[in-house]
Amino acid sequence: METGIFWAARSGTAIAALVCAALLSFNSTAFADGGPVWAYPVADKEQPPSPDGNIKARVPGSALTYQLKEIDNLFEPPIWFPEHNVGMPRVVQYGAAPAVRACAACHLTSGQGHPESGHIAGLSVNYFKRQMQDFRTGNRTDKVWMTAMARAMTDKDIDDAAQWFAKIKPIPWVKVVEADTIPKSYFNKSRKRLPLAEGGIEPLGERIAEFPQEPDRVLLRDPYAGFTAYVPKGSLAKGRELVTQGAGKTVMCAACHGVDLKGAGDIPRIAGVSPLYTVRQMFAFKTGTRKGAHATQMQPVIANLQEADITAIAAYLGSLAP
Repeated sequence: METGIFWAARSGTAIAALVCAALLSFNSTAFADGGPVWAYPVADKEQPPSPDGNIKARVPGSALTYQLKEIDNLFEPPIWFPEHNVGMPRVVQYGAAPAVRACAACHLTSGQGHPESGHIAGLSVNYFKRQMQDFRTGNRTDKVWMTAMARAMTDKDIDDAAQWFAKIKPIPWVKVVEADTIPKSYFNKSRKRLPLAEGGIEPLGERIAEFPQEPDRVLLRDPYAGFTAYVPKGSLAKGRELVTQGAGKTVMCAACHGVDLKGAGDIPRIAGVSPLYTVRQMFAFKTGTRKGAHATQMQPVIANLQEADITAIAAYLGSLAP
């Protein structure tokens, strides 16, 4: 497979417009769904040309090949390592057309997910099922897919998926790096941030930006290809203080999420999670857009935290082993 096949250069005018828009947006106080706009990936209107869908591709360690046009089949995503997925439930592998897409399409066969989706590997069965019920009732909302899918799934589908992902052990997935600048980038059609082919850098500012460590592998839905999260300088030390001591603004996360922050019973793991996902959830608690019993417990924990605090907490949590 040709390196860089998925992302190509844009015109200079389009790039300049996009960079200006990015600089304005991450310095803005505008919010989307309760949180800062930079935490909610949105596909750019202008996209590089799509490669030939008949091209065959492979990922490291797999003996299989898929045509590029097969990769984004959300009702039959690639299963690169079938030997790792024996007994995979139908809803995870195929979904249930037309309303329910395969779980593995977004969350991958490893359950690790991408920054625009979320981690589900190792979540307890009860927690998983409660989240799906919350999507059904509106206690959680997702404007893209999850709300509609949860309402279309049968109870058996939800239980099958919950049982399957609960058995999967989380793996290291995010490398957190403090930085002042990041590569110039764009969001592709599936809302992944990718570097522009011609290179260049731009200020990071006070946001978090997550990039695939190996873009081609990530775009092929390789279940073992992770991400690098660039975070503002000083975030890790500040986040550590907030997480472990509260810093006079909150309570220690370990009080509920376990000493190692890997979850306790039906309280989920927060260590080693995509920082962007963590930011979105914390703002959902803070603004009340995420509801339910556990959300009510989180609201006073979040109440005194500002955007920079939440960014630091998410950065530090993402840097920990899952």
